[in-house]
Amino acid sequence: MFDLGLEGGTVVTAAGRARAHVYVSGGRIAAVGAVREPARERVDAGGLLVMPGMVDAHVHFMDPSATDREDFATGSAAAARAGVTTVVEHTHSGPVRNAAELREKAAYLAGRSQVDFALGAHAWPGMADQVAPLWRSGAAFIKVFTCATHGVPGHSPADLLALFQAAAAAGATCLVHCEEESLTAAAERALRASGRQDGGVIPAWRSREAELVAVATTAQLARSSGARVVVAHASNALVPELARPACLVETCPQYLTLFEREAVEEGALRKFTPPARARSDADLDAMWAGLAAGAIDYVSSDHAPATLAQKRAGSIWDVHFGLPGIDTTFSVLLDGARAGRLTYERVVALYSETPARVYGLHPRKGSLEPGADADLLLVDPELRWTVRNEDVVSKAGWSPYAGRTFTGRTVRALLRGRDPEPGAGRFLEGEGAPTSAG
Repeated sequence: MFDLGLEGGTVVTAAGRARAHVYVSGGRIAAVGAVREPARERVDAGGLLVMPGMVDAHVHFMDPSATDREDFATGSAAAARAGVTTVVEHTHSGPVRNAAELREKAAYLAGRSQVDFALGAHAWPGMADQVAPLWRSGAAFIKVFTCATHGVPGHSPADLLALFQAAAAAGATCLVHCEEESLTAAAERALRASGRQDGGVIPAWRSREAELVAVATTAQLARSSGARVVVAHASNALVPELARPACLVETCPQYLTLFEREAVEEGALRKFTPPARARSDADLDAMWAGLAAGAIDYVSSDHAPATLAQKRAGSIWDVHFGLPGIDTTFSVLLDGARAGRLTYERVVALYSETPARVYGLHPRKGSLEPGADADLLLVDPELRWTVRNEDVVSKAGWSPYAGRTFTGRTVRALLRGRDPEPGAGRFLEGEGAPTSAG
């Protein structure tokens, strides 16, 4: 007899959908089929979509550093509520730069998360020799900047090539923040000299050209080194044209929904980088089309919260970069599917299966195959709900989508067959670790 049965729902994977029953035993998927089986607990999933738990491969929960902005307790609770049962986390304010720091952080986080988590590490210029030991210690990726950001120094092309060569030798994956240092630095000098303090400095400072030049360089060095590279948070449809096929491409909901002009209108509440680039609905349409067609490989939230008080605590130059996003990313995609921009199968591919594959967590995560962890979502695709700041679970306490109505939402999430609880999340080693089970 199975422990649990989710019965009568529409089971959706990246490969298709069908009316079926999903059965769980010992915290893992035991069977998926059309025949009802004996189960100790039954859940009527009629009228709902049954999906694998989402895998958000790019979040910043700030723990154990800038916990006034976010921590694993609140960030993972927000993830669980939204339908994200696995995250890959890295924190710029407390960067992991060697194997000892990775082990220390994983030990510290034991018992602090409601969802399962893997950890990314940071690369520092001139420290390519740390890539292999970090990878063997279980880092999910090596995060690289091409310009100084968040207190992390940028890599020159020479530094980047050395890092990619070390990553290729180790079999490691690099996640690259692409903005060209000389262009961002020159723009900052000119803007500061002019006395600019308005929100419009953000797209002028972190320009489209700076992003595209860095993407082109990153793609060339990935190609010549043979490294496995992901271009992070692609802001516009030109990025995948330059990046592929040498690199995989990640994007985020802000580049599917927000406009460049909002930086002028909202100031610090739209200070993130790369900034929103869309100047028209056609620009947003092009990004959605890239998602649907496969030009963009996966979606993450890039959840990088700050409270409203923190966003208002200084000039546009001084306040934190970043947006809260873990509470709403899945619903942005569900809403897009309901509107016909992409299929529900593609949503599963973009926000569950593909990130799990890219970071070595599949088939344990991102799958409904027997033997996978029973990370399961019950999703109401017709549920209309309006985002309110007071309902945001993240410590940020606000959302760029406040007042906006989405159609589609998780109504129940299960982690290994159980409702997520504080401390239930486990550390997942990356694929380079000798003990990693994927």
